[in-house]
Amino acid sequence: MVLTGAEEMAMGDQQRIEMLERLTTSGTADSFTWYGLALEYASFGRIDDALATFETLRADNADYVAMYLMCGTMLLDSGRAKEAREWLECGVLKARELSEKHALAELEEALNQVPPPPSLG
Repeated sequence: MVLTGAEEMAMGDQQRIEMLERLTTSGTADSFTWYGLALEYASFGRIDDALATFETLRADNADYVAMYLMCGTMLLDSGRAKEAREWLECGVLKARELSEKHALAELEEALNQVPPPPSLG
């Protein structure tokens, strides 16, 4: 189902989430659909739902580099620095592996915003 920009704008937030949920549970969803659902959840503060969706996407397509940045920054903005660091560090490694220089720069910049872990001492 492809929507025009005007149709998508007219669609309510809940309807958009419901459509993406139907697509992802149908078994035919591509990586972009999972990514879109995670972003929708995040935009409505449904952080745990977004994280679970990003985790499903990573299990299915670990090479989808954009998810690492978006999930990491979402977690950082939610005060979950340890998890954010893990996602961003994985993203840095994946971007290097795939030679995605632009993504690598964005991931490294985001990683620099994560506070250092508390000292163990």
